[in-house]
Amino acid sequence: MAILFAIFSSLLWGSADFQGGRLAKSHPAIAVAGASQAMGLACGVILVSFTGAWRVPGFGLHGYIFSGILAGLAGYGGLICLYAGLATGKMGVVSPISSLSSVIPVTIALVGGEILSGLQGLGIATAVLGAFCASGPELSRGISMRPVVLATGAALGFGTALTFMARGSVTSAVMTMVTMRMTTFLVSGIIALKVGNLGGFARKDLSMLLFIGAADFFANVLVGVASKIGPVSVVMVLGSLFPIMTAVLAFKILHERLHPVQYVGIVLAIGGVALLSVS
Repeated sequence: MAILFAIFSSLLWGSADFQGGRLAKSHPAIAVAGASQAMGLACGVILVSFTGAWRVPGFGLHGYIFSGILAGLAGYGGLICLYAGLATGKMGVVSPISSLSSVIPVTIALVGGEILSGLQGLGIATAVLGAFCASGPELSRGISMRPVVLATGAALGFGTALTFMARGSVTSAVMTMVTMRMTTFLVSGIIALKVGNLGGFARKDLSMLLFIGAADFFANVLVGVASKIGPVSVVMVLGSLFPIMTAVLAFKILHERLHPVQYVGIVLAIGGVALLSVS
């Protein structure tokens, strides 16, 4: 079940990132991130009101509040970097580097004592390599530093966020994600007031912002629940296969041509998932 949750979370994340990248081409990346996170918070409040998850203690050694705040700040920074990077049009640079975010929580989990079988280790390595290749890594020369820096920032932000999401989910996955969204909502509000710009969104953009926010929120919840019932290292790798979905949507909707290396990456990622499923 943990594997299914993690894979589904990657599908939601990839879809949200694709739409977020498209919207960031016509609106400031920070505004897209802020507005979509506000939508995610609304989804979280509704979910909490139905489940009563707010009754779980938030403070203390194993509380979710501290982890949720740190995950929110790190993830928000990573999201802004990702949208800004995708808006440059250098998806072949941004997506592959950002897909390496899983390396951070996997490393922390292994250092913390989590033990993997040889088959699981091979599956993780294969899936990570597959996600990198499926993102369509730009192999030509003359790449500017801006998309590289933004992609690195996205990877660091997402990797750090995933680590604290897993930690907070030990107590409550839902409340950890709601705390994340409350944090990003407050930060977005402060920034919007300071710059005096709400992003200039039209009514037609609201449905896309709602989809981005809801997909991102429920992807976080799924990966949080999965990390609670399965190996963190395995869950984080499977959850980080989102660039594959982004590339597939770009191929289907924007008619972007897939390069041979991307087909190889998709096959590798599927092979990695298969190894993890049978291990």
